[in-house]
Amino acid sequence: MRSSPSIVPTDRLDRDIYLVLEDFGARAGCAWRETDEQDTDRETIIRHMLSGQYSYPVRIVIFNAIEGYARDATSEIADDLADVVAGDAEITPALQAFIEANATRPFTQQLMLPLRGAA
Repeated sequence: MRSSPSIVPTDRLDRDIYLVLEDFGARAGCAWRETDEQDTDRETIIRHMLSGQYSYPVRIVIFNAIEGYARDATSEIADDLADVVAGDAEITPALQAFIEANATRPFTQQLMLPLRGAA
């Protein structure tokens, strides 16, 4: 018996895909954010969280349909965010709360202090 090639492009699915669960408030509740396929990689999710595209993230999952796994990646992303903002990046109070609640390492954001005599 002859097998036909799959009509599903496996190269698009054979990668890690990240999705963000966001809290939209008491009236709307939580929902998985709709996002473009090309914006579901780790770096883009982190960049979007830093730029404020996710106001109140609650949970982040990672899955790979070809390898057949799915797992919670919330702490990993929170740790990555903490590393990025440990310098002088400004973040929203909601993102700071997300990092503090989910990071596995203590989160301390360095405050920018003015230097005496600097013009």
